[in-house]
Amino acid sequence: MLSLRNFCKVCFAVFSILLCAIILQRIFPVTTGDVHREAEDLFKLFSWFPVTNTLLTNWVIVLCVIFSVRWIVGDGFGHAPTRAQATLELFVEKLRAILEPVLGREVFRHAFPFLLILFTYLLIENLSGLLPGVGAFGYVDTAGNFRHFFRPTNADLNATVGLALASFFAWLYFTWRYAGPRAFFQDTFGNKTQRGEVPTALYFILGAVFIGVGFIDIISILFRIVSLSFRLYGNVFGGESLITRMINICAYVIPLPFYFLEFLIGSIQAFVFMILTAVYIGLLTNHENRAK
Repeated sequence: MLSLRNFCKVCFAVFSILLCAIILQRIFPVTTGDVHREAEDLFKLFSWFPVTNTLLTNWVIVLCVIFSVRWIVGDGFGHAPTRAQATLELFVEKLRAILEPVLGREVFRHAFPFLLILFTYLLIENLSGLLPGVGAFGYVDTAGNFRHFFRPTNADLNATVGLALASFFAWLYFTWRYAGPRAFFQDTFGNKTQRGEVPTALYFILGAVFIGVGFIDIISILFRIVSLSFRLYGNVFGGESLITRMINICAYVIPLPFYFLEFLIGSIQAFVFMILTAVYIGLLTNHENRAK
């Protein structure tokens, strides 16, 4: 259990980080202007692959996380757990308690690593806009337009569509691997009534109705890519725009509550994205609940 003293320490640490972020963002006063909806090209690799500021941010953060985890873990965890290890284990156990009833015990063992990595990646990328230097530093191109070196990765619709596609293909893999195509087609197009419970004519009429409903269900499944990507993009881009406007109004006091708001929204959106992916997978693979 998290004691009141430790909770106050965590709150103070978050407050200090966000306050330092605001101050460091304004050490070098650059003109931020309005936030662009599209990611801005910085340079090209091999003369054909464009590298945008959101992609560069993603590369830098991923490399920092990889080296940080390697440095923290070192040669492995010791027999006596440290505070960091105990906190990490508590976090994993809490996620397990949430996801295992959703996915089912069998699928959980295989899908949990993917969902854990997905949540961690989303959480870091959603909060990357709060890091000092992100959305602050840049240069003026030959056309007189200001281009940022770094912007939050998920403020780019291309990134969120990619994450939504990863979620969709993970759902497709786990569903077909652990439930099978037959269960999918039966759940989507199959007649949900028992033949002995209704008259024969009504049974076949309902069968035709459920086939039509199945096609609507297919459209809703494909629309998950749109809903997941636009929800994440809208929240991150909206938060970036809000913080930029507040910083342009006043650099030090006014933006602080909005930093906390963005921290909360980014964390919630990472959890929502992960739990929706788990729910989509568990709808067909959770045999324990389906048997009940």
